[in-house]
Amino acid sequence: MNTPARSQARSTARLAAVQALYQMQMEGTALAKLLDEFHQHRLGKTIDEDEFADAEVEFFDDIVRGVDARREEIDALVMAKLADGWTLKRLDKTMLQILRAGTYELLARNDVPAAAAINEYVDVAKAFFDDREAKFVNGILDAAAKGARS
Repeated sequence: MNTPARSQARSTARLAAVQALYQMQMEGTALAKLLDEFHQHRLGKTIDEDEFADAEVEFFDDIVRGVDARREEIDALVMAKLADGWTLKRLDKTMLQILRAGTYELLARNDVPAAAAINEYVDVAKAFFDDREAKFVNGILDAAAKGARS
């Protein structure tokens, strides 16, 4: 069932997962507390008259838990795709979470075609950055896909 509503719910879940991973890194929020906070207050809720679109909660949980559980493997794959002299620490913190979430999906979610996952995270990047950074996400994830799905 790949309906437009499900596709939108997954897009929303990806964006929320990047936000949750960012919060986890910046504030050190424990995984269980973080997931609960997003379930209770962010996913599909209205806050200060901003309506948050419905997200596919299980998909959101899988991305956040998966990145947390496989961070070393994911970071090694991302590092291998960065230009010489670049480190994860040099990346913008939001950019790093986009790359981590996208790489996790390429590694672990064989139910999602690689091109679809890459396009989705390019769209997430466009929510935060300009086209140059979106192209960077496309390049890194495209290279990561070759390593993750070979």
